Amino acid sequence: MSFGRIIYYYWAQIRKYKISFFFTFVAYGTAVVLSSIINPIFYKGIIDLVAGASAPVTVTHDLFSIAFKIAVTVVAYQALFRVGDYLIVHFQANTIREIHNDVFIRLMNHSYKFFSNHFSGSLVAKSKRFAAAFERMSDVVTFSFWFTFIQLTGVFIVLFLQAPQISFLFLAWVVIYVFITFLFIRKKVKYDMAEAAADSKVTARFADAITNILNVKIFSGMRREESLFKDVTSDEYYKRTKAWGFGNIQNLVQGFLMGVLQIAVVYVMINLWIKGSISAGMIVLVQVYMFSVFDHLWELGKSLVRFFKSLAEAQEMVDLLDQKPDILDINNPEKCIISKGNINFEKVNFEYIAGYGVFRNFNLQISTGEKIGLVGHSGSGKSTLVKMLLRFADVKDGRILIDGQNIAQIKQDDLRSKISYVPQEPILFHRSIRDNIAYSNSLVAEEEIIEAAKKAHAHEFISGFKNGYETLVGERGIKLSGGEKQRVAIARAMLKPAPILILDEATSSLDSVSESYIQDAFNALMKGKTTIVIAHRLSTIQKMDRIIVLDKGKIVEEGTHRELLERDGVYADLWEHQTGGFLNSSTSQVDELSNKENKS
Repeated sequence: MSFGRIIYYYWAQIRKYKISFFFTFVAYGTAVVLSSIINPIFYKGIIDLVAGASAPVTVTHDLFSIAFKIAVTVVAYQALFRVGDYLIVHFQANTIREIHNDVFIRLMNHSYKFFSNHFSGSLVAKSKRFAAAFERMSDVVTFSFWFTFIQLTGVFIVLFLQAPQISFLFLAWVVIYVFITFLFIRKKVKYDMAEAAADSKVTARFADAITNILNVKIFSGMRREESLFKDVTSDEYYKRTKAWGFGNIQNLVQGFLMGVLQIAVVYVMINLWIKGSISAGMIVLVQVYMFSVFDHLWELGKSLVRFFKSLAEAQEMVDLLDQKPDILDINNPEKCIISKGNINFEKVNFEYIAGYGVFRNFNLQISTGEKIGLVGHSGSGKSTLVKMLLRFADVKDGRILIDGQNIAQIKQDDLRSKISYVPQEPILFHRSIRDNIAYSNSLVAEEEIIEAAKKAHAHEFISGFKNGYETLVGERGIKLSGGEKQRVAIARAMLKPAPILILDEATSSLDSVSESYIQDAFNALMKGKTTIVIAHRLSTIQKMDRIIVLDKGKIVEEGTHRELLERDGVYADLWEHQTGGFLNSSTSQVDELSNKENKS
């Protein structure tokens, strides 16, 4: 576990509020000195006065003087504690906000591949635990480590000045106690890390089952999922009980050490009192200090467990934060000049796994405003071609130019702002339909949203909802049917002012009637735009300017629909073997490579 890396990430946010951070410790430290060190000394004075007085009247003035000092001290340390409370709220709340924001930005900057390889539920849980771990660690450092340090230092100084023999006994015991405690903690942290990892697996398994609830219901998979979930919870139970059991042994040893000190101190104090070296008040002061120290050190042991457990939980997130995004913008990107949409793939090589190329020396020219259809069996490279164009994946060799500009030389956001994309399986935000449609263009007017919905044949079903365009679509758009989600996604694409349009099987979820309704809207949308359409239904690309037939990353045929049918080649065979408008699936080696890459 890299303690330094965790502190580095936290300190990057803490230092933004270092003034509050510093004065929090000053306020609390001063308050502890007044309440736990100075105040008991006043009570020692009262006991000594009362014990040595021949008559109450002889010490009355001194007693009231001490009482006044106690009152002032109480007011002072209570005020300082409240100041510390205010400062720590300001410091912690702001720092937690900064941590959330920083983690969000860092994770969102990762490529699409990163999110394909990690459970979304696990990522969310780890990010929440990362912020919660900071809060717990901050509380432990402030209320346990700092309070204990001030308490021990103050007690040792007072005892050294008043009863040196007891102070050295006390110091030796503290060193032994802390040393043994750290030995336990070093071993226990391994158990805590294992417990944290098991907890993450429980969260991930739970999230995976909920995300795939439709599959669970359809395939009667409840017992299977229950069995899988019980496996991870059983593992979590085993690791948790092991960690907690070891903690109980630690408590036993710490309690024994405290008993030893208490007996030793009482024995020494009796001997010192017999010799007249200490007063009755001093005996009481030592006892007060000792039990106060016991409380702090007992809490310190538990706090160390919480601290290292929080470190273990934070480590999970730090491991992710240490992963650099596999697709990065260059340090000094060029200004994006894309405006027409002329696309050129030049000698492109791409591979999912080293040594297994999907595209080798691939070349493709798409002119401005040209309408291209991509056809091929599953695994032929259609979707990979789109991923490279969007820079969801970077080419190994060669380059992709748009309007003569290398897309690797500009910011990813600038590139994607020039491409309107309707994915095969649209996923919507858990927001209103209006927000989802307008997501591609935040400046769009209400009338334009409605017009786009009408063109996408979505206005009809939206108007049927009680709340219309304000209807919340549910997580991932679960409240809408597949066709409805597809049409919302199409409406969203219509509002994006981009010269390039990509329709990745964009009508695959629509029935034939709905598809025919939106063909005219697509034709209007495509005007003036370079368009790439990937479709299972060949009927959607019959009117394309050019159809590209791919097979294992190679262009095997290209031409218009009529030209390709007349050639009686691969395209004609695909057309012939359609059933209900869909291509027969044919899994190739590329599918296997893609699956391996996603799992790796």
